Amino acid sequence: MAEQPFKITISDDAISNLREKLALTVFPDELNEAGWDYGVPLSDMRRLIARWKDGYDWRTHEAQLNAELPQYTRDIEIDSFGALNIHYVHQKSKVGDAIPLLFVHGWPGSFIEVRKILPLLVEGSKDSPAFHVVAFSLPGYAFSEAPKKKGFSGNQYAEVGHKLMLSLGYDQYVTQGGDWGYLITRLIANRYGGKHAKAWHTNFPLAVPPRPLTSPLVYLSDLLFGHSAAEKAGLARAEWYHNKTAGYFHEQSTMPQTLGYSLADSPVGLLAWIYEKIIIYSGEDYKWEDDEVLTWMSIYWFSRAGPAASVRIYYEMTKTFGNLFSATSSISVAIPTGHSYFPKEIVGFPRRWFKHRHLVFESEHQSGGHFASIEKPNELVEDLRRMFGKGGPAFGVVPGKSGYVTKTKL
Repeated sequence: MAEQPFKITISDDAISNLREKLALTVFPDELNEAGWDYGVPLSDMRRLIARWKDGYDWRTHEAQLNAELPQYTRDIEIDSFGALNIHYVHQKSKVGDAIPLLFVHGWPGSFIEVRKILPLLVEGSKDSPAFHVVAFSLPGYAFSEAPKKKGFSGNQYAEVGHKLMLSLGYDQYVTQGGDWGYLITRLIANRYGGKHAKAWHTNFPLAVPPRPLTSPLVYLSDLLFGHSAAEKAGLARAEWYHNKTAGYFHEQSTMPQTLGYSLADSPVGLLAWIYEKIIIYSGEDYKWEDDEVLTWMSIYWFSRAGPAASVRIYYEMTKTFGNLFSATSSISVAIPTGHSYFPKEIVGFPRRWFKHRHLVFESEHQSGGHFASIEKPNELVEDLRRMFGKGGPAFGVVPGKSGYVTKTKL
């Protein structure tokens, strides 16, 4: 269980191998004026691959990641699966009674999603709370060891996060997550809530439509009052997601190994598969820089287990929980809950579908998409400060940890 400092150090051979593969790229043809209708445009792929092969300097970005993010590894013992060596970022605030916060990413993200919010979260003042931040690479992602046995699903990911916090001395903590991080932090709230997990926040809340027998009041409210313009747009977005873009979900949740050969052998295939998602699931006002995209992709390409390991979570989660939207309502939560709503999230639901007595904080935003910590870091951090700060509904949930500057100076 001993903690080991970690620096990303990719071998020269691995970098050379990537460039050699990129040099052998065979491009498909493309229909005239196809745009994004058929998938990633050929012009985008030509530009990104040329940059990745000849202009992009991994060593520069590797050094920047190592300088910005304090990284470590340690073995975490998981019931029935043995010990897994887990990679994580851990930045303690200079504020003595900062609030311990576990940040959990999803796919196609990684630990890099904490990069922009980390320096904001660890800050503190007399006006806003600070956080001790832990962001781990999910098993099979980035530089965490991948499971070797079948059946590693939601409860196991939750166990990793929880035991990591305990190993760092955080017996009580709060969580934040989006994408798979939403389901994992919800499971943490369900399994460890009350004694250890004291509150949780998500930017990816899921819900199921109300039914006459299970949610009669909400069902009648929908019929009587309808939905706001923003809620209608969210439902239209959800329909677009399922009808136009969710093919990846079905492949990854049914035959992930078949897809894995392409992801593991072809950096071009990996780039197209993930680039598509980060572009179409982001808000229109966020412009991804090419080197930002390529750093994102390089973390997958150079990952410890290889990129194929990252998609197996879909198979295991679906096998365990079935329909993930229905699973949401079956995983009970009895600790303070917070939601941030961004209009270009991949799905959106009417707010009354979420109402329950533990939902204590909601924040509506005018722009932003699926990758809130990347697209809207200031807004996401401000929501956490409001939820956990003085006057907020979750202030003081971790006893003795207000997060404000007291005797300790910044």
